[in-house]
Amino acid sequence: METALKPFRALAYVVGVMLLVLCVGMVLRYGFGEPSLSQTIAPIHGGLYMIYLIAVMNLGMKGRWSWPYMAGIMLGGTVPFLSFYVERRVTQRVRTALAAAEA
Repeated sequence: METALKPFRALAYVVGVMLLVLCVGMVLRYGFGEPSLSQTIAPIHGGLYMIYLIAVMNLGMKGRWSWPYMAGIMLGGTVPFLSFYVERRVTQRVRTALAAAEA
């Protein structure tokens, strides 16, 4: 599970940052009439989010998580700042499970 945790953590941070940049782009687009940032960031965030979903599936299958739990983790990349919180909680859960497995 440790090998699946690293890509998940990296993607959670990247997707979270890209979502925040996308939010800024949306404010610029709809508040100030400047669509260029959101037009650039939206497809990048979408592609990275798809890779994030694969990373969650990989980690969830290795950790034998329930489908509702995995779906909740997947939604972490859709709400600003939530992916950072979800990443912390998942990392704690996985490290606790790994420590219990070693003991």
